[in-house]
Amino acid sequence: MADVPNAPAPVVGTLPAGPRNAITDVAGITVGHCTLADGACQTGVTVIRPHAGDVYRDKVPAAATVLNGFGKSIGLVQVDELGVLETPLALTNTFSVGALAQAQIRAAIAANPEIGRAWPTVNPLVFECNDGYLNDIQAMAVQASHYDAALAAAGQDVEQGAVGAGRGMSSFGAKGGIGTASRMASGYSVGALVLSNFGTPDSLILAGRPLGAVLEKTLKQLAEPEKGSIIMIVATDAPLDARQLRRLSMRAGTGLARTGSVYGHGSGDIALAFTTAYTVPHAAEAPMPAMSMVHESKLDPLFRAAADSVEQAIVHALWHAEAVQGRDGHIRRALRDILQDLNA
Repeated sequence: MADVPNAPAPVVGTLPAGPRNAITDVAGITVGHCTLADGACQTGVTVIRPHAGDVYRDKVPAAATVLNGFGKSIGLVQVDELGVLETPLALTNTFSVGALAQAQIRAAIAANPEIGRAWPTVNPLVFECNDGYLNDIQAMAVQASHYDAALAAAGQDVEQGAVGAGRGMSSFGAKGGIGTASRMASGYSVGALVLSNFGTPDSLILAGRPLGAVLEKTLKQLAEPEKGSIIMIVATDAPLDARQLRRLSMRAGTGLARTGSVYGHGSGDIALAFTTAYTVPHAAEAPMPAMSMVHESKLDPLFRAAADSVEQAIVHALWHAEAVQGRDGHIRRALRDILQDLNA
């Protein structure tokens, strides 16, 4: 890597990537960001739309795994009970979960005025990581309008690095953020998107190469307890039920572990998996889908694709992130710049 800043990101595994190497290689999925970058305000919102329709009316099969529960996400209890999504997925900082949940509720009511009246309430789904090192998190700058903007911006091309919810995030003592990747397996697409805000400098493993010791020395940061988090969203077009999706979500932990994480005490490590193969209708009179699910004995390729795409997404988050200076002059350097210095 003689010219690290211009080098492509290291590649994980041997499975082929989709055409975009992004979660949007799973048909129907779009992603949008709204980035707030102004002085001490370094934060934002990222939204994943599972399909272009009304997610409340046409719910998406899903399941989650909590690897370590040091987190403040909202909506996971009902996902665990019912096995579906009712809103797009929103990512942001820890203190903005409430604002985005209200935005999701208001958007659902605007499209379906009987929610909370003749119809059941809606389950907002917001994930978070703490970006307080770079962002003035106490300012609570994220508003409902930023959720609306991210939703409106959703498309198939996914910007990565210090954008959207990833703007103020840190990983391994360097700049973290948003990363995405995809893998093809058994004729299906599996994609991942991560909000990467975890890892101590001494623990980094980059595409199989242990860089922790040299990174710790370069950053001159002593080993500290884990204080970050990561949100891992896995999507597929394989027909899976909620139980199988929970098994798929668990394999995100394999990709996370490969980067050097041990799911530390202070880290909130949460994975959610969903499928776009079918939807579950809200209306009781509508016919339920009749699908033939993937046989249990044929899940291994999808498990591998989930692990590889999550690891690759973490690599991409690190590789594409730019240096950011934020609150009280705090700086997180870009990993590529750090590696360039090491080469020099």
